[in-house]
Parts: sequence; C-alpha cells; structure tokens
Amino acid sequence: MNQLGNIGLSRKGASVLIWMCLLICVNQLGFGAIVPVIALYADDFGVNQTAIGLTIAVYGLARFLVSLPAGRLADLLGRRLTLALGGLITVFGTVGCAIAPNYEVFLAARFVAGAGAACVLTAGQIVLADIASPSNRGRVMAIYQGVFLFSVGAGAFPGGWLADRFGLATPFWANAALAAVVTVLAFMFVPETRDLRKASHTRGVPAPVLAFGDQLRIIARTPGFLLVCLVSFAAFFARTGGLFNVIPLLAEDKIGLSPGQIGIGIGMISIMGLVLVYPSGALVDRFGRKGVIVPSTLLTGVAILGFGIADSFATFMIGSIFWSAASGVSGAAPAAYTADVAPAGMTAPTMGLYRALADAGYVAGPLALGIISDLQSPNAALIFTSVLLIGSGILFALRAPESLPPRLAAPVAETPLPP
Repeated sequence: MNQLGNIGLSRKGASVLIWMCLLICVNQLGFGAIVPVIALYADDFGVNQTAIGLTIAVYGLARFLVSLPAGRLADLLGRRLTLALGGLITVFGTVGCAIAPNYEVFLAARFVAGAGAACVLTAGQIVLADIASPSNRGRVMAIYQGVFLFSVGAGAFPGGWLADRFGLATPFWANAALAAVVTVLAFMFVPETRDLRKASHTRGVPAPVLAFGDQLRIIARTPGFLLVCLVSFAAFFARTGGLFNVIPLLAEDKIGLSPGQIGIGIGMISIMGLVLVYPSGALVDRFGRKGVIVPSTLLTGVAILGFGIADSFATFMIGSIFWSAASGVSGAAPAAYTADVAPAGMTAPTMGLYRALADAGYVAGPLALGIISDLQSPNAALIFTSVLLIGSGILFALRAPESLPPRLAAPVAETPLPP
C-alpha cells in the first residue's frame, strides 16, 4: 500500500487499484486459458480458415457493440455493478462455448462471452481513470496492465495443458468458473469510484449537462483521440487476427506444434510483456506518451513478420519473445493517452468510445486475415498486418499531439489524491 502511495494515490485509490488488479487477474486467467485452443476448437467443427476467424471476430464484434453502452452503464449504474454484470454474462457465454453441439451455437456463445468481456474491460479502464491523475496515470495503468498481461500468459499454460489432457472444451469450463469469481469480487469487494473523479483536484469542474450524442461528437473531435484509437485498432487487429487466429494454425500446420507448445509461446508473450509494462508506465509519466507509443507500434509491425519465418519450436519462441518485447513497451500508454485527452466530466463515454473503436480491430482482424490466408497465404496475412501497424504508428507520430502537460513531463513531487 505504501508503494502505491508513493506514485500519488490516496489510500482509497490504492485500495481500489489492488482490488481491480485482483479482479482482472482472475478474469484474464480465464481468458488466457482459452487463447491457445480457440482456433483449434473451431477447426474441429470442420470449417475453413475464414469461419475460424469469424469465431474470434464475433467476440470482438460483441465488444465493439457493447463497449460504448458499457461506458454509459458505468455512469448510470456505477462501475462496480457494470463489472459484476460483465462477469455474469461471461459465465453464460463460456458455458455455451463448452457445450456447443455445432459451429453455429459456438459462434453465438462467443458473442455472449464478448459482451461480458466488454463490460469488464471498459468499466475497468474507467475505474483507473477515476483514481489516477495525469502525473501518475501511466504508472497506475501500467500496474493494472502488468497484472493483465501476466494473467493472460499464466492462463495460457494451464489452458494448453488442460486441452492436451482432457480435451479442447475443458479450458472453456475453467474460464466459466473464473468468470463467476469475477462476478463475486466485483459485487462484494470492489469499491465504487463513480464520484471519486469529481472530487479530484485534477478535475474539479462539474460534468457538463449534454446529451450523450453531443458528448460523443465532442470526444471524437478532441485532438489525438481518433489517432490513438487507430493505433489501438491496429494493435487489436494484429493480436486477435494474427496471434489468436493465423499464428496458432500456422504453428500447428507448418511446424507441427501441439496446443501445449502453442500455449507456452503465447504465454511467454504475456510474461515478457509483464517485465516491460511498469518501466513503460514510468517512461510515459516522465517523458510523455508519444515517445513510447510510436516506437512500440513500429517495432510490433516488424516483430509479427518473425512468426512467418519460424520453422521450429525454438524459432517460434524467439518470435514470441521479439513480439512481446516490441508490443510490451507500449503497455498502457494508449489508454493513458485517452484518459489524458478526455473532456472534463466525460471520462466514462471517452473510455467507452475508445474501447469500442479499438475493439473494431478485434472484429476486422480475424475476418480480414482469415480471408487473406484462404485466398493467398498465412504469410501474406502477416505482411498485411505489419503494414497496418507501421502505417498507424507513422500517422500517430506525425499528427497526434503529446497529451502529457509539459509541466508534468519532468520529474515532479507527487501529490496524492484526497483520501
């Protein structure tokens, strides 16, 4: 608790962060458990690469459609209830995946699970924006993101083992059980933060009385907002379309890796990201957000090409480490940038719209790369992804303003939020 206070959090803010880290750890352990097997599970229904990509894209479609309403819900009902509702919806969705008798039922269940994830992830980022200030936002979000990444990786190891030992449906049962724990944690233990930001010395103005549509128009016109959404869109496009769809099947068909070996590689990505995420948060708080976001995006565009030339488990692991080092440098910087530029009193809709536009990459990536893989080759899909990442990074570098105020970019004495 004292260490969290050293980065400028009040006692209540530190308590909220601890509970949110525990909640997201449980949530992402469940998600990580199914990452190595999603594409393989869908493949067992005898469908083509495009249809396999659709099972991942439909999860992203639900996140895209629900993220903005989830932000609205977090303002109306509170962050805590939105988190609990997300966990409960995830339970129903993942149980549906585990018992799906055919591809169509599996597809529908994936949509339900994605809706639950949207509520949890959107409300979680709103909570972090509530408790943080510009001077410590990078580090606060980095701590959360570090737990997030570690948990996905930690979940991938047992997820692959469960699939090898008990069948491809088993990780979905594990995910459902952990989502139930998320529901209990959110409802019983996570403090409500809806009014905390209003009391912060960084946002002392009252929320403007505007229609929701007017708020969205103001947010969309905010300098840098759409550009950081583009960067996150490209990152999600690459992660879900490449890492969760094309790369596991490429590893199985070309290299002959088992689900357990694929899980180790994907797990390594998250573990390496964990090592880098807090240093990234410190960098963005001291030197600004752009100096971290731009090189990370460009290097990730190069790193994804490494999976295309991997021809053994060893080279697959090297590619995973390279990817994790490149993408992990960015950490929580895009979310911190988004919270920085949020208009006064509009934190929840800003984060909700950001999640929705970023999650559009979750939809487009698996579908587009599945089609490219079917029509051309998996390597062509990876090249396309590389171009998208590098292009978005260059555009952000040229057009987006730095969001960290200059007076905070240098080391300053931390001032905790009010207790």
